[in-house]
Amino acid sequence: MKAQLTKAIVAWLFIFSSTSAISQVKTDVLERKYNLIREHSIDTQYFIMESRLTRFNPNGTRMEPDIYRLYLRCIPDRPGADEYTCLKFTVKSGQSPEVSVPSLANWKYTFTRRSDEKDEKEQLFGIDHSRFEKLKDENGNSIFIDKSYHIYNAFIDFHSMNVFADKSPKGKGVQDLSRIGDTVVHYASWSEPPVNLGSQVEKGSVFKNGKITLAFKGLSLVNGKSCAVIEYDSGESSFTMLMKPTPDIGIKTTGTSHYWGDIFKALETGWIQKATLHEIVVSETAVPGQSNKTNATIERSIIIQNVHSIKF
Repeated sequence: MKAQLTKAIVAWLFIFSSTSAISQVKTDVLERKYNLIREHSIDTQYFIMESRLTRFNPNGTRMEPDIYRLYLRCIPDRPGADEYTCLKFTVKSGQSPEVSVPSLANWKYTFTRRSDEKDEKEQLFGIDHSRFEKLKDENGNSIFIDKSYHIYNAFIDFHSMNVFADKSPKGKGVQDLSRIGDTVVHYASWSEPPVNLGSQVEKGSVFKNGKITLAFKGLSLVNGKSCAVIEYDSGESSFTMLMKPTPDIGIKTTGTSHYWGDIFKALETGWIQKATLHEIVVSETAVPGQSNKTNATIERSIIIQNVHSIKF
């Protein structure tokens, strides 16, 4: 009996010490400092991005979504700019078949972080506006300006993740996060990036960010890589769009927006492995010659995935 009691005590002490050790490891992992701005590794990266845009009927029911898919390859350059190639871009409008946009296939461009995120032509992230003029699908059909804009905006949304996940060229940013639970007000808060595009979305069109916050939310495992989970939230944002579908017609849309999401950034390589974005947009559009304004409610959801390769 005494021997059995001794064994029970030893077993209990072993369990207690093991549990205590595991608890200590967990505490060390959760309380330690992390470097979230490690320099990117120089290996080629591939990304697939899917954007779903869903409009709501006045009675609250959902319409069939429009789906935009972007396939990107990134060849890093150090120091300086990274070379991106749009391998393919497709659009699926409602119940219509998915179609590609041939003029964007294998289009190469350079992405460089700048203090104000604009190039010498005032183009956000240096994305060439002319590339999105008079787009046509694979069947030769013209793509209307609203969808052309969402195609352009896919590239803006993609690189916005870099703005949040990489070291800021100025002001506060992810470099100010080191421990799980840390938060910071991002330097892009209350900024007003231009959203004009070509000849049909005029200058004066602007998006006004709210109070943008970043939070070091925790840790995760994506693509077999240890990742920091960075949460971002735009706060109360708003926008004005001045569209000119023809030289004689001017359309003004104003609205409010709230977007938020998570970025999963590899701690060792510095590359985004996954990112999500959710956005609610409520707008009002005034069309010349129409007495009533048009109201719209839209939900957008985006997922970006870092993949091993892309083959068609």
